[in-house]
Amino acid sequence: MDDGVLYEIQWLGNSARVSAIDPKTGVEATIVAPANATEFDMKALARRKLVYLLNRRKKSPQGGGSAGDGRGGIVV
Repeated sequence: MDDGVLYEIQWLGNSARVSAIDPKTGVEATIVAPANATEFDMKALARRKLVYLLNRRKKSPQGGGSAGDGRGGIVV
């Protein structure tokens, strides 16, 4: 899983906070996983979320949701 993505794991009691950061864009995806999950699984999940965010960003020129002001929210 060595594709240039940076990972950070913070252990918080019975859970772990895992961040995956794309060094080219600075986009960060964060997940919370049980502390007994494998490091490979935690990194894989964080990476999948990062890929989702990067793909979503490509589709939207503002880099966010449907609000149109670039802040990323969704107008309901």
